[in-house]
Order: sequence, then structure tokens, then C-alpha cells
Amino acid sequence: MAKHMIASDISIRTAKPKDKAYRISDGGGLYMLVQTSGAKWWRLDYSIAGKRKTLSLGVYDKVTLKKARAEADRAGKLIADGIDPSDKRKAKKKAEAAAIDREQRIKYGVPLQDSFEEVAREWHENRSVKLSEKHADRILLQFVKDVFPWLGHLTIGEIEAPEVLEMLRRVEARGAIETTHRIKANCSRVFSYAIAIGKAKRNPCEDIKSEDVLTPVVHKRMATITDPKRVGELLRAITGYSGSFITRCALQFAPYVFVRPGELRHAEWAEFDLEAAEWRIPAHKMKVKEKHIVPLSLQAVAVLREIQVLTGNGKYVFPSVRSDSRPMSENTVNAALRRMGYEKSDICGHGFRAMASTLLHERGWESDVIERQLAHRETNKVKAAYNHAQHLPRRKKMMQHWADYLDGLRDGADVVPIGRANASLSV
Repeated sequence: MAKHMIASDISIRTAKPKDKAYRISDGGGLYMLVQTSGAKWWRLDYSIAGKRKTLSLGVYDKVTLKKARAEADRAGKLIADGIDPSDKRKAKKKAEAAAIDREQRIKYGVPLQDSFEEVAREWHENRSVKLSEKHADRILLQFVKDVFPWLGHLTIGEIEAPEVLEMLRRVEARGAIETTHRIKANCSRVFSYAIAIGKAKRNPCEDIKSEDVLTPVVHKRMATITDPKRVGELLRAITGYSGSFITRCALQFAPYVFVRPGELRHAEWAEFDLEAAEWRIPAHKMKVKEKHIVPLSLQAVAVLREIQVLTGNGKYVFPSVRSDSRPMSENTVNAALRRMGYEKSDICGHGFRAMASTLLHERGWESDVIERQLAHRETNKVKAAYNHAQHLPRRKKMMQHWADYLDGLRDGADVVPIGRANASLSV
């Protein structure tokens, strides 16, 4: 033990300031630093890992000579064990601050720092700009409902695969198989994001092999009609539809253009050039986030001109029955199909796409042309940049051929054999 050099508190109390700050040493690295202002600070100089450092032990007289010596002794024991007392103090302050922050976040309903929920919300905010509002909202709702109650409060860098799997099995247990797989995929993206920003070192979702531990998804094909005679029956039923005029026009237009139901409902007059017979759908409305051109057949233009008299002064081609400032409800087309006697297992609004794809392939049209008109995602990014206009002349011919074919089926024309159809395409 080092010999103490300060006799008593009296010698500290009576120490006067000078023109320059000076020290009163007590031995063993402990000293009093007397400032020119008269303030008196306890300091401890020490060495650890080959580095000289100084630790503040407080101000006199809040910290007496006896207490300063006790603090210096505790620091000396830490140093002897290879522990830096300055680092230990910082860690303690950080832990105390974290505890206070945690209490405040819980009190005001704010996600805990570095928790799964905090990082997931940050990831979602960044990701949302690339998604449709509806899709982004659906992802966040799944997190709030199925993930945050179980993983939200946990530090993201400490979450292990069994904890994630337990959460996923809760979702799976209620029969939401496809949702389970979607949640796993989005959780995996959150963990990857956490690794990128330095809040996690690994992705526990990578340890969960879906094929081994989760019920596989059974993909159901969209209900559609591809038998030409039944297609003709459907088109005649649409022509005779006795419901809303707007709904009937949407039903007539849908098979001619075979876009996605959401793209049909949100169609705006500003997107159409009826003279050029084109519908240009902006990228933010498309599932694949690429602008898309729909060549319009003579029949499609005729439908638009008919409804233009009623809705042409508004924003939407097919507005809601309740307000022309809102698009048609997502259930309108399907409800109309049910009203005409077609069940969910027969056809749905999305089924016009599968109908067109199947019959156009059967009639000999090139797969690339069909796929481009269906606006399916192009994996080649260079080709994707020019996708909206790719095969456009050929697509224009195909869309008119398709409309003529549909009209023939509707009017009861004989079904053209596939071989003859192929031969007509080469003319």
C-alpha cells in the first residue's frame, strides 16, 4: 500500500489558489488539483495496457480525503485485475442511461432502442418508398399483429432462430400458411438490414429451413375460364349485365386489356390517349414498379368512349358508386361476376389475365409478347429498363387479334382450330 502524503482534510481545506493550477499529491497516483478559481478536484493517474490515463474522483468537499482514498483503492484493485476503471465507469453510466431510456420508451409506447421493432420500423420506412401504399401497409400490419408482440421488445442482435420459429408457428397454427412464409421472408430482410447498419451480426432466419420446419404453401391458380365456348357465354352474360353502367363497362373492358384488377380500378383518364389507342400506366401503379403500355383495340376504345360521356370529366375511368373522387371498390367486379351466376371457383377479376395468357398461347402468339403484355417482371435489369415499349408493334397486333377473337366467341362464331389460328398469324 502506498504511503499517504496528505496529513489531513485540514491541509486540503486550507489550500489557496495560485496564479497557476497546482497539485497536492497523496501518493499512489492520487492527488488534489487546485484550480486558479479555487475549485479542488481529486484525480488518480494510473497506467493500464501500457497507457497513461487519469480518472476523476470528484470535487472536494463533496468527496472527502477518506472517500477519495477509498475510491483510489477500488480503482487500484480493478487495475490489478486488468480492468480499466475509466471504461467500467463509462459502461455503468451507459447502462444507467439505457435503463432510463427503456423506462421512458415503455412509458410513451416508443420501441426500445436496438429492439427488433425499432429496426423493423426503420427498415419498413426505407422499404415503403419502393412499394405500393397498400402493400406497405399490409407488411406493417403483419408485423404489428404477429411479430412485435413476441419479438418486438427483444434486442435484435440477440434474437436466436428458436425464438423466430416459435413466433412463426403461432401464425401457422391458425392456418395462415402463406402469411407465415411471407412474415419469415420479411423478418429475414429486417435481420439483413440490421447486419448492414451494425446492429446484428447474423440472420437467424437463415437457420430456419422452411421446407423442414414449416408447412409448405400450396399455390392455387386464379380461377378462370379457358374453354372458348364458356368464354363466349361469359362475354354474353357481361353484355347483358343489368347492374351499374360503370360496372358493366369495367367488365367489358377487363377481358380486352387483361391488366391486374388494381390497375383497372385505378385507371385515370389522364393516362389514356384514345387517338393513339394507348393506355400508359405509370410505374408507381404497377406491381413490378415499371411503366406499362397497353395497346387499345378498337373495341377497347369503343368502351372508353361510351363511358367517357359519364365519367370523362372526373379523375377515374371507373369511379366508386359512392364518390367519383375515389376508384371503384376492389370487390365490385367480383361481386358482379357472382351476380351473373359465376362462383369463386369459376372466375374472378384476376382470371381474365390467365384466360388471355392461356388462349393466346394456344393461338400461337409468342410467349415473349404475351408475357410483356401481362407486365410480368423482367429479371434482366438492362432489358427491364426498356420493357414498357418492348415488342410494342407486335403487341398492338395481338391486342386487336385478341379483341376480334373475343367478339367472335361472344357472337357465337365457330372456334378456330389452333392450327388455322397459327397459320393466320403468319400472314
